[in-house]
Amino acid sequence: MSDTTELHQPSVAITGAGSGLGRALAIKLAAKGYRVFGTARSEQHVADLLEVSSGKVTLTLADITDQRAVTAWVNKVSEELGERGLDVLINNAGTLTPGPLEVIPLDDIRREFEVNVFGGLAVINGFLPALRKSRGRIVQIGAVTGPFPAPFDGPSSASKAAFEALADVYRAELKPFGIAFVMVQAGNMATGGPAKTAAALKRTADSMTAEQRALYGDVFAKFSDVLNAMQSAGLSAEASADRVIELVEQVPAPIRAALGDDAEQLLRLVREQSDAELDALRLQLIGAVDA
Repeated sequence: MSDTTELHQPSVAITGAGSGLGRALAIKLAAKGYRVFGTARSEQHVADLLEVSSGKVTLTLADITDQRAVTAWVNKVSEELGERGLDVLINNAGTLTPGPLEVIPLDDIRREFEVNVFGGLAVINGFLPALRKSRGRIVQIGAVTGPFPAPFDGPSSASKAAFEALADVYRAELKPFGIAFVMVQAGNMATGGPAKTAAALKRTADSMTAEQRALYGDVFAKFSDVLNAMQSAGLSAEASADRVIELVEQVPAPIRAALGDDAEQLLRLVREQSDAELDALRLQLIGAVDA
């Protein structure tokens, strides 16, 4: 590849690129000619993606809740890109802590916010100098539960809702620098998440005391069945990645975009229905009442 070609090669940084949606995005964007940098949580994921991408994807072991690890990764990528800057940041890393709010330990809820909110903020703020150089784009992978919080999904819903607000603030603050901020409102995705979600649901159920199980056990079991079925029937990693890449390259950049038909339908209901109607829908979605 010539120096001229390299100079114009677009670049992307992806958090949570070791598996699921992040992995699919890394592979597909590398195939499209992007310079791809990402974070992963295991050496196995790093080695796997290096092999699958024929060396076109550079992953770094990093926990985005560790400020020193984030700073080291950001500095490494920024130095490699130099004055060209970073074209796209895809903030994809996230976690899920399901369960009744009364049951979930506060430390677990704090951890959810550390990953889904504060970790994301650290990455965005770290890359802003590089994004200013390129007048680049931030693509935040959120969830439809941001605008439509769901029972037994309180910590995740609240953290996604927080980024809905942060997206509006960032979009206004970064507009003078030509940086676009795209909020992706994802529905159910079969991107490796279903198995993780099922395990998280089981951990919560197993951790309940006898009293908590008497209060929430039956309805939480129904919710678990509903959520596992919905996620297993969700968009594949490949289809989800294709849609996100469209948003990466769409001109002009959209402000918000649904990911999945289920997300589009639910967001339409959020716009059109009353609070009472949405509350009834929440109970239907978790299997607490008949549809």
